[in-house]
Amino acid sequence: MLKLVLSKSLIFVGIVGSMLIFNSCSETKPDEKGPDEFDLNEDYYEFQAFDMAGHGVNAYIFLPDETANIGASTKPDVEHMEDDIYWEINVGPNFSMTIEDWAANKDLVKTEKKELAAKKFFKVKYLVDDKDLIVYERILLVKGTDKASPSVGVEHRTYHVYGQVTIDGVTYALESREEGFEKKIIELMAKSIRSFKPKMAS
Repeated sequence: MLKLVLSKSLIFVGIVGSMLIFNSCSETKPDEKGPDEFDLNEDYYEFQAFDMAGHGVNAYIFLPDETANIGASTKPDVEHMEDDIYWEINVGPNFSMTIEDWAANKDLVKTEKKELAAKKFFKVKYLVDDKDLIVYERILLVKGTDKASPSVGVEHRTYHVYGQVTIDGVTYALESREEGFEKKIIELMAKSIRSFKPKMAS
């Protein structure tokens, strides 16, 4: 009887041990992301709040600070002509984002996706596909591929972000530059776009 009890106990311990080992092996560490994952949580510890009111927009946006390690300068620089509908925000040499006033147009992301679908020489893969924000990987098609440009010989992969935010009845498009950025910069930029919000009345 004692042998039977001990045998059952050992089997139970073995099963539990196997389950623990399996779980520990299958879990992904919190700081490890797959190639198609983006960290767009609400944690802005690598960012600084920037007031856009001095540049004609009643809003604030969070931009990368020195802890984000994206370049020498982390002091935001905004290029904007008075009464113009276009802003360019630069944070050092590696972070450049544009903001454009589209008045009451609320279908900016939808329109952008249609334009991307019409491009013949690029393959687009969406990494974030929300109503107001898209993050995508763009691959220039190489020779030998259907619809490839005849002048292309090597695969070229870039990352891009495009979003829309409505503030005081005006819809703004926020996007990365045409040539794109590396994935880490686009991840920071996407978080900046999500942080773009109207200033609350004091």
